[in-house]
Amino acid sequence: MTKTAWVFPGQGSQAVGMGHDLLTTETAKQRFQQAETILGWSVFDVCQSEDDKVSSTLYTQPCLYVIESILADLLMEQGQQPDFVAGHSLGEYVALYVAQVFDFEAGLTLVQRRSELMSYASAGAMAALMGFKREELDETLAATESVVLANDNSPAQVVISGNPDAVQVVL
Repeated sequence: MTKTAWVFPGQGSQAVGMGHDLLTTETAKQRFQQAETILGWSVFDVCQSEDDKVSSTLYTQPCLYVIESILADLLMEQGQQPDFVAGHSLGEYVALYVAQVFDFEAGLTLVQRRSELMSYASAGAMAALMGFKREELDETLAATESVVLANDNSPAQVVISGNPDAVQVVL
């Protein structure tokens, strides 16, 4: 018997232009409107903005939650249902929404607060790295004070965090 799992990504999976192809569906139109009412700004406009506003934590997290929720809703409207759901970091909120732990609005309200707290938490910095040489990164991190490997997501993607100046040295 085949089992299906839906796994939702976290911050770092965003891209300018995401969600553009969803606007033709009534589900997406409704979700974008609900999100704008809750957030006070347009998720769709931020996702389409060429200034890469979508990569700012304050906007990234709500945008990803909304887009991923729309995609899940569209799949469920087609009769597809996961046997299991999981999410990485922010993606956990979408997994909880799909599992009906809370409704779309409650999830977005939580994600909005999470993004605010993470944006204003400290004077620290974080950066997602892709396309790096692992051995060189490990050597640079070992030689640089006040910066650490925060998330080792995959051989191709990690997150570093620490003092903003130290993070810049690694970048």
